[in-house]
Amino acid sequence: MKMIEKGNRASDPARRIQTFEKRMTLPYEKEPYSMIATFSIRPDQGDPSGFDLGDMIWRGELGEIDSSGQVPDQGMMIYISVTQLLDCLSEILKGSVKTASFTGADTSFGLTFRSTKKGVSVTSRWGLVALIGAAELAQTALSATEELARKHLDSLPPDGVRDDYMGALDSFRLVVHGY
Repeated sequence: MKMIEKGNRASDPARRIQTFEKRMTLPYEKEPYSMIATFSIRPDQGDPSGFDLGDMIWRGELGEIDSSGQVPDQGMMIYISVTQLLDCLSEILKGSVKTASFTGADTSFGLTFRSTKKGVSVTSRWGLVALIGAAELAQTALSATEELARKHLDSLPPDGVRDDYMGALDSFRLVVHGY
């Protein structure tokens, strides 16, 4: 532990233990950073369905969260989860809420998005992943969602899950174009 040698006394000078305050700028407070998100389908699940299990990876300058390889397993019904994620992000990006929490379908994997003066913080239960500009967060989520759709959505049978995914994607595109 590094001792702070300069700062403002925060305690009574007559007390045996003294506390001091020092204001510091943390790396993530300087400027928003970039982020990468990847959504994937797990292999060997039989015929494609709207309930296929998949994973999310969110990688930012300050950390990474990956639903794969966790104990307990944090794989999720990926199409339903991405639909929920887009609804969650839309609320933050439109300014309807300051904080939004996302938990994937049938998993404990989750993220919290919090609007700040410097951008949007993305945190998991293990800590901060990124502080990112709202426009960049919107584009990151849109890119990952479109990539999943491009690779896998055509193989799904036409059903409510596929329709919900496409409806959420179309609505989210309108939000993203607002930036």
